[in-house]
Amino acid sequence: ESELGVKAPVGFWDPTGLIVQGSVHDAHRCRQAELKHGRISMLAIIGYIKCVRLPSGLATIFKVPAAGWAQILDYMAFCEITQDQSQDELGFMTLTSSDPLQKTKKLNAEIAKGRLAMMAIIDVFF
Repeated sequence: ESELGVKAPVGFWDPTGLIVQGSVHDAHRCRQAELKHGRISMLAIIGYIKCVRLPSGLATIFKVPAAGWAQILDYMAFCEITQDQSQDELGFMTLTSSDPLQKTKKLNAEIAKGRLAMMAIIDVFF
């Protein structure tokens, strides 16, 4: 319950039970995946809001130009290649603070906003 991302009123969020059944390594891997998907979702929802000329839902896929898909795929490849999946550290390289409480607050905010962005971009498609 003292882990990052554990927030009231939900508490420890693991709806599929993947972390409870796995090891500490699996929990770190799931957290890395959550952070990565959250960051990409934050960029995706900003891009969607910025491009209001595009249709909503899955029709957007066919309206994005080839150069746009190339940028998206390049960024996805960059995220996959540059992140070491075996490291114990969760990859919080950009959020720093000399005050441990302030750093924890920033990291929790990133996780919460990433979760919100994942839900928002899913909602856009349906």
